[in-house]
Amino acid sequence: MAENAIFLTEATFERELTQHPGLLMVDFWAEWCAPCKMLAPVLDELVRESEARVTLAKVNVDENPGLAARYGIRSIPTVLFVRGGKVLDQVIGAVPKAQLKKKLNALA
Repeated sequence: MAENAIFLTEATFERELTQHPGLLMVDFWAEWCAPCKMLAPVLDELVRESEARVTLAKVNVDENPGLAARYGIRSIPTVLFVRGGKVLDQVIGAVPKAQLKKKLNALA
């Protein structure tokens, strides 16, 4: 799962988000979350299809509850679309690939 993803922690989150040059999909997830497990391969596939225009970052909400609280994450999976440290959009839940792709095309 997520072989090319950046795994973010409370210590690395700000630096990665502000210094990353392109579009980030930040996946807030947990190990026990079945919808998160369903969404993970879809996110990986979208990153591969983007041909390096999009990077996947993952935040485990159990290990980093402060990040989840800061961004108002109340339901997982939640995917934030971030560029230059600014949240541009978000998707909550295990949504269809087409819906995520539409957002990526609009933002990338």
